[in-house]
Amino acid sequence: MAESPEVSDSPAQPPPRDCADEPIAGITAEFVGERMGDRVARGQDPLLRPVFVKFHGAARGVLTVAPDLPPELCVGFLRAAAEQGGLTAWVRVSSDTQPERPDLRRTVGWGIKLFGVPGPKLLQDDTRADTQDLVLQNHDVFFVDTARDMCEFQLDQAAYQQQHPLTRQILADMRKPVESTLTSTYWGVLPYAFGPDRHVKYKLVPAGCADGDPRAVPPDEDPSFLRGDLRHRLAAGPAAFDLLLQFRTDPDRMPLDRATVRWEESESAPVRVARLTLHQQDTAARGQEEYGDNLAFNPWHSLSEHEPVGSMAEARKVVYRASAARRRDANGIPAAEPGPARPSAAEPHGRDTRIVRAAVHPAIGVARVGDSAEEFFLAPEVDGAPPPATGTYKDASGALKRQAVRFRVYGYNAAGEAVAELTADNADLRWTVEVANKKAAWYQFQLALDIPEAAQAPATTLRNLTTVPAGERDRLAIRPGPRSIRGRERAGKPEYAFDTGTFLGHPVYLGELRTDEAGRLLFLGGRGVSASYPPVQATHFANNDGWHDDTCDGPVTAQVRIDGRSVPVDPAWVVVAPPNFAPELTSVRTMYDLMCDTFVAAGMLAPPERVSFTHDVLPVLRRLCDLQWVNRGFAALFGHGGREHFLAPGRLAELAGHGTRRDELRQQIWAMLRDPERDGLSPVPWPPIYGDSMSVRPVSERQHLALSPLQYGMLARWAAGDFDADHDPAATPPTAAPGSTALDGLPLAQRPAALDRAALSYCLADAFHPGCELSWPMRHATLYSAPFRVRHRDPARPEPGYGSTLTPQAVLAIDGPLYAQEPGGLTRWMAVPWQTDTARCRSGYYLGFGPRYDPYLPTFWPARVPNHVLTEENYRTAVDPAADPEERRTAFEDRAVWDRWLPSDRIAQMNAMVKDFGKLGIIARREVPTADTDTDRDTDRDTDTGSGDVVSLPASMLVESEVGFHPEEAPPPLRNLVCLHVPEAADPDVREEAVAAAIAAADRPDEEVLAGYFEKVARFPETP
Repeated sequence: MAESPEVSDSPAQPPPRDCADEPIAGITAEFVGERMGDRVARGQDPLLRPVFVKFHGAARGVLTVAPDLPPELCVGFLRAAAEQGGLTAWVRVSSDTQPERPDLRRTVGWGIKLFGVPGPKLLQDDTRADTQDLVLQNHDVFFVDTARDMCEFQLDQAAYQQQHPLTRQILADMRKPVESTLTSTYWGVLPYAFGPDRHVKYKLVPAGCADGDPRAVPPDEDPSFLRGDLRHRLAAGPAAFDLLLQFRTDPDRMPLDRATVRWEESESAPVRVARLTLHQQDTAARGQEEYGDNLAFNPWHSLSEHEPVGSMAEARKVVYRASAARRRDANGIPAAEPGPARPSAAEPHGRDTRIVRAAVHPAIGVARVGDSAEEFFLAPEVDGAPPPATGTYKDASGALKRQAVRFRVYGYNAAGEAVAELTADNADLRWTVEVANKKAAWYQFQLALDIPEAAQAPATTLRNLTTVPAGERDRLAIRPGPRSIRGRERAGKPEYAFDTGTFLGHPVYLGELRTDEAGRLLFLGGRGVSASYPPVQATHFANNDGWHDDTCDGPVTAQVRIDGRSVPVDPAWVVVAPPNFAPELTSVRTMYDLMCDTFVAAGMLAPPERVSFTHDVLPVLRRLCDLQWVNRGFAALFGHGGREHFLAPGRLAELAGHGTRRDELRQQIWAMLRDPERDGLSPVPWPPIYGDSMSVRPVSERQHLALSPLQYGMLARWAAGDFDADHDPAATPPTAAPGSTALDGLPLAQRPAALDRAALSYCLADAFHPGCELSWPMRHATLYSAPFRVRHRDPARPEPGYGSTLTPQAVLAIDGPLYAQEPGGLTRWMAVPWQTDTARCRSGYYLGFGPRYDPYLPTFWPARVPNHVLTEENYRTAVDPAADPEERRTAFEDRAVWDRWLPSDRIAQMNAMVKDFGKLGIIARREVPTADTDTDRDTDRDTDTGSGDVVSLPASMLVESEVGFHPEEAPPPLRNLVCLHVPEAADPDVREEAVAAAIAAADRPDEEVLAGYFEKVARFPETP
């Protein structure tokens, strides 16, 4: 109820009200129905009280009584205060005006809530509460007498004042200047019982406080002067008030139901009964304002000894209760009395936790296909993530599990700081995903179109030019449309499956949606099904007309409501990629590294100010060493016991520290890193990995991979000694507590970025030839709306056509395909089907260069498609302490060709990969049984065989595991080792003879040689 009303913000013409018979209903309709309802309709959030809206602060204090208080005054809450030595009090201080209006000449109100008052209370539903409320204002009388008067006043305030000059005068008197809320006197205004047969009015008189701030802006210039004054004075010291009771001594001159009548103190002097002391405190301490402003006050939160009296009191009971319920319901605040009083704030000041926007993370999520019917595991959510909890990547039948990606939503405040993860526990989440596979409808892969060599490659023409008529190319794109999901643990319904898209009229399943126990989105991709219509063999590494696979990509969006309030959400993107056969490994240059370089170059991210050895240098060195488990050349050079094994404890200590004696060591390592301008075609610099223009024979400096400029620059600073020597050899990766994830071990603020990073750290940015998960368009900043966040194309503005041939000029144009993306826009650049390119991702492609040829290096993508692996048999021999020491060493150093299980014919091998990819081994970590389990995985372990011959082994090894081919059919370990490119085999008429002659001329056993015309390494047909 407006105690000193302003112009009402309710409608000008309220509905008819019966003030004669139902005055309280009329008052309730005005304040709760009309006034608060209008604010709800206008979108006020949070919904505020109908009166005394401008909040100045909340303060904690104590109400005490003198030990010698006469027994007849020890009634109700005063008795409780006497018995307990005082009652904790919380005070809400406010003015009866809107928050955006000035304090000047507005009525000030105090709501006092006393805690620890035993006994049943009068207000229904709160009878067991231990609180007692006092409601006071800085004027001693009310401006109308009864509830009926209040109802009539609200119908037409101007007319009522014209007819009731006393009301007009009281309202004018209430508009008085206020020096400070701590120096003003307050009155309870209405009468209350004080035990049986007695009635009183309350009065609160200031008894001392600190001085105001002499530097404060004057009240007539500062619209929120009272708030600052309250904070300043209580920060400087406590404030005291005396609580007085004015007893009713004359029923005629002190009426109970005429609120405009002043009880003259000359006829009944107020009696001091208690002292209210507000402690010295910071009223802006963490949580204090929120706590105080969320309290609800009602004079009927009271013992029966203090029952409010009169029709205005009856109106307050109903209206205050209804308005508090509506406010709390709208704002999501429990509609109940608080428990024990909030103690003084001891926590440091917090930060803004109001969520104004949200974002989906990871910004680009990566799922992977697998041929298991139902089982899956989750994609890594942090770098260095442990293997699945089950310890296996295959199901009981031996089929490869799919990698699902989990998307989360994080809420951010106005400063862009992550405030909370939004789940089904604290928000309403509705996910929508739309994926597509457009490979067959897109252009062939010949070469990355953003490098100069693309001009020398064959023309990039449309795939399937003759498969369907020109007007029916939509039949080549698999578009199941969008799917939505919400709630906890949803799965299995038909509407969650992306199974309505077709390829040439044949249904293709691209995946499905699920949610976890917290309502987070899980996306599962396809089951690795690739096929052709009509059935034909795949013959090309990247372009097979009539074929499709079930990889895909597309936008991920979320609709989020928090407490009924919609929050804008930055969307994400999902990519379904081929399997990861070495799940713990990352390549030397990851997709995350490449994108960081892109964003720094475009000014979208700031370059790092400092270089950290642990975070910027060591990852590159570690990746070089870890590739020992998937390539024998890396094992010999960078592996355990190798010439450049950077992770050996002594070597690592040298590399991680400062000091002039280490300068030359750092310089030599940095000098070995490839500088394309310096090194040209040489295969010697590091990393020994193929590049974008890889060809047999080489044609440019992009024959081999170089680190990103950002990586190279940070390593240059390390070489110069400009880095933080922050390596801790005793540090261990964070481990997840039972029932939690590794992500949970990170501070909240770091989790969104960790998700973005992990998703891309396990993707390759090796040779975009065309690539493993994604291809060369990912290095173009135009593709992104923000770092790591793919720009979404407006469905109302579809992508234009680019003709039958896609040229470098067209692809790089401002209206080209490297801007906003549609579903299927990222994976369309990849090989179709993916298995044919995976079969061609090998090491040591050979044209008969001579005796200096290395069958192991350089290599394509070994971190995803292994080349040479430690077999289960060799692992067992290596760790067997009873075995001969030399046999153990030989077994550890030996490697078998990973895809030796596939045929030696190049065409048959690609098609076998389509059918049997799930049977190939997974490279999984095994601990060395004799190693101390607390030892770092990179630490050497020397095991004594008992004869004094020490065998040095790493603490753990990555071993070919879960092979699905029958062991009795095991081929020779080096089968398919050498990839012998035979240019003459491009001619079908001489192919067989040319291949036979090349194999015969090779200085290798026949089973080790895979010979033929490999289109993958013949991107420049005119090259001699």
